[in-house]
Amino acid sequence: MAEAAAAKRDYYEVLGVAKEADAKAIKDAFRRLAMQYHPDRNKAPGAEARFKEIAEAYAVLSDPKKRADYDAGGFAGVEGLRPEDLFGGIDFEDLLGGMGFDGGGLFERFFGGRGHARHTGPPRGENIEMLLQVPLERVLHGGEERLHLERPQPCPACQGSGAKAGTVPRQCATCKGSGQAVKSRREGGVLYQQISPCAECHGVGSFIDQPCPDCHGSGRLERGETLTVKVPAGVEEGMALRIPGHGMPAPPGGQAGDLFVVVRSQPDPRFERDGADLWRPQELALLDAVLGTELSVATLDGSAKVRVPPGTQPDTVLRLRGKGLPHFGHAGRGDLLLRLVLQVPAHLTTEERSLYEQLRRLREAAGRSKP
Repeated sequence: MAEAAAAKRDYYEVLGVAKEADAKAIKDAFRRLAMQYHPDRNKAPGAEARFKEIAEAYAVLSDPKKRADYDAGGFAGVEGLRPEDLFGGIDFEDLLGGMGFDGGGLFERFFGGRGHARHTGPPRGENIEMLLQVPLERVLHGGEERLHLERPQPCPACQGSGAKAGTVPRQCATCKGSGQAVKSRREGGVLYQQISPCAECHGVGSFIDQPCPDCHGSGRLERGETLTVKVPAGVEEGMALRIPGHGMPAPPGGQAGDLFVVVRSQPDPRFERDGADLWRPQELALLDAVLGTELSVATLDGSAKVRVPPGTQPDTVLRLRGKGLPHFGHAGRGDLLLRLVLQVPAHLTTEERSLYEQLRRLREAAGRSKP
């Protein structure tokens, strides 16, 4: 494994389970943490490293033999395991595929394809990522958002082949359609091979003698489409929602990549989002700070009453519990926090100034009378 043992955290601590935890508890802990830190959903710095740590802990603790070796010898008991030994027996697509994001494909990127193989068939197209800003009301209730996407798609006239309808690309006779040129030589009983793109077809493997008039032989056309995205209530800042098959197209016979919609909250003049909590500056008159009052404040659910106690100081924070945003994947809501901004009158009438001066004299007299 890549990191030194001294830099690692205890695997049970990583998953937040007891050493006596059964297989189901370990699996549930992994799925819960994966939903929180999966890089397809969490774009925060450090999320990917945290996810890899969680995956490694699960790979050890979910395997009875590896877990026994770890329990007996700590990190030394599982030292020297290659990634294919660590992750090879785990079907991450089965574990994570039903949670709305990539399972096996992600581990191919993380660990060089040494996890449970998924893309063993035709090549896939590249993934696309785009931003979707949603109002806080959508984060509160969840629901559908529409977005417009422009992307290349297989030409319907030639089905993505690039050749005119009724014709097919001609296979390159030099490389027999492989797109590669292989030069071999043997030295001292050792066979050396040099593989390079075919010079005749430039690595394509075929020629198009009669290009499709619609796409001019590219096999693709830029097209727009409108998609409906289901935004879950409490969607976290930077979470990516996966829409399979709406990424870049693949070569003929392949599978299109996926679209990852990164969700962020729209700026809101009323509130500032902090996870599931909302912050709001609330102006407070000087007299109300001194004497106390009851304020009617705006929330995402309408107005709410909040009591300001007498003698409240500037920048005091008042908390309205349960008036924030939903906790994603958990019950309950965050809080609305009001930071009180004291309003000192800039202009006074003659009568107001007289009253303030009278109050000052009373305060000074009270100070002189103290022993």
